[in-house]
Amino acid sequence: MRRFFCTFPQSLISQPLISHTLGVKFGVVPNIRAASISESAAHVFVEIEGESIAVDDSVAFLVDEGVEVREIAEGEDVPKF
Repeated sequence: MRRFFCTFPQSLISQPLISHTLGVKFGVVPNIRAASISESAAHVFVEIEGESIAVDDSVAFLVDEGVEVREIAEGEDVPKF
């Protein structure tokens, strides 16, 4: 399991990229641990579980879609949002 802090631009807020697409397309299990959503952006703290290559591919997909993704290292605090 790896942890990520994601920032979604306004244009992607309504798309189920984490909750649906990652599991279907990459076979990973995303677990949204916290989120803050406004009209202009969404900030999501998510844990992604799965094979290492599938998690890497999931993150690359999110970045390609326009999501800003930062991995949270073991022991590192989750950014405040």
